[in-house]
Amino acid sequence: MRVVGLDLGSRRIGVALSDPTATLATPYTVIERGADHRADHEAIAAVIAETGAERVVVGLPLALNGRVETAARLVLGEVDELAAALPVPVECHDERLTTVSAEQSLRRAGVGGVARRRVIDQVAAAVLLQSWLDRDGRRGD
Repeated sequence: MRVVGLDLGSRRIGVALSDPTATLATPYTVIERGADHRADHEAIAAVIAETGAERVVVGLPLALNGRVETAARLVLGEVDELAAALPVPVECHDERLTTVSAEQSLRRAGVGGVARRRVIDQVAAAVLLQSWLDRDGRRGD
């Protein structure tokens, strides 16, 4: 089962994709935000169609203390819209520190400055998706 991971940002949406066995997540693409969520969701639906994904996992930006605050509430609202617009199940997964982890990985790999900014969102989506895939009992759902 292929799974799409999304890192919903205010300007860009990072997209990651699992392998067919839902074992390994890789960065896939970045979607530049459109004029409204409908355009963004159509772009996500196109990714689902072209990859044959059967599920979407969206990063939920909980506060460091685990609480649902403003950023997480905004994402939860968009997740409701996504669930209504997409032909596959949509769920959330804690994304605390995924961007920090992605940034560190890119720095260790020697990816700097402008190049890092171009890929950080999709790498953060891959970190998020890998975390979801690694959770016990997730593979094979």
